[in-house]
Amino acid sequence: MKRLEPLRHVDAGVLDIAYYEAGPADGPVAMLMHGYPYDIHSYVDVAPDLAARGCRVIVPYLRGYSPTRFLDGATPRSGEQAALGADLIALMDALKIRTAVVAGYDWGGRAACVAAALWPARVTGLVCVNSYLIQNIARAMVPTSPAGEKAIWYQYYFHNERGVAGLSANRRELTRLLWKDWSPNWNFDDATFERAAVSFDNPDFVPVVIHNYRHRFGLVDGDPAYAGLQKRLAAQPVISVPAITLDGGGDGVIAATDGKGSAHLFSGPRSHRIVPKVGHNLPQEAPKAFADAVWELASAKQPA
Repeated sequence: MKRLEPLRHVDAGVLDIAYYEAGPADGPVAMLMHGYPYDIHSYVDVAPDLAARGCRVIVPYLRGYSPTRFLDGATPRSGEQAALGADLIALMDALKIRTAVVAGYDWGGRAACVAAALWPARVTGLVCVNSYLIQNIARAMVPTSPAGEKAIWYQYYFHNERGVAGLSANRRELTRLLWKDWSPNWNFDDATFERAAVSFDNPDFVPVVIHNYRHRFGLVDGDPAYAGLQKRLAAQPVISVPAITLDGGGDGVIAATDGKGSAHLFSGPRSHRIVPKVGHNLPQEAPKAFADAVWELASAKQPA
């Protein structure tokens, strides 16, 4: 089975980040960020496509996913959105990347949105699944529709210690269930799932995941190191860089929309597209649609 390898490692911020790189060193950079509960192989077809078009492609394992590691055992295992965005910028700094198109879905899309909103000078374009993903934690306790509440059952599960024990003991069964529920039209096989699932064996996976799903509801404090960034994110900053947002028409956790509900949060040029029948893991399920969106921004002429 095809894999993104060999991996490279770099110390970036609080992490030793494992990442895959492909494409010409002098090409426009595309940072491809995976979500929960997936890994870099969401981009197993996107990365070589973009590299062949001339992009320098960087695909990192997020905090909590093997083989990325925290450098210091005392660092809080935070999964908050500010940390995810800061990790992306720290990786760009470590690799001496001045600007890049940032792209992702789920946690990775949130990291990309945070970077685009707070560090617009570093971001030449944003590709994000499910539109604007910066959390409005002040409104986290406002209920959605019953169908919407049902879809995020796992988040409520993780709010209590039974959920911690369940994720610890049954991480493969639980995450595979989410894959199936979130992408009902994607017929992935055992090998495809296991290729990603080994990254969940990271000892920091459970604490980072639990913190993520508690912090977003305001149930736990964040890492004080990111308090300033989190305060800025609380204001729901507008994304000013060119953006392409994508929705999967068959997404089982976040239903596709026309994008109009988040239009006020994008002040730059923004195109919204629905990819029919595709589920939540859009880059892996519809790699050409995702790669085309990234390349559209990466190949655009940048202002002097």
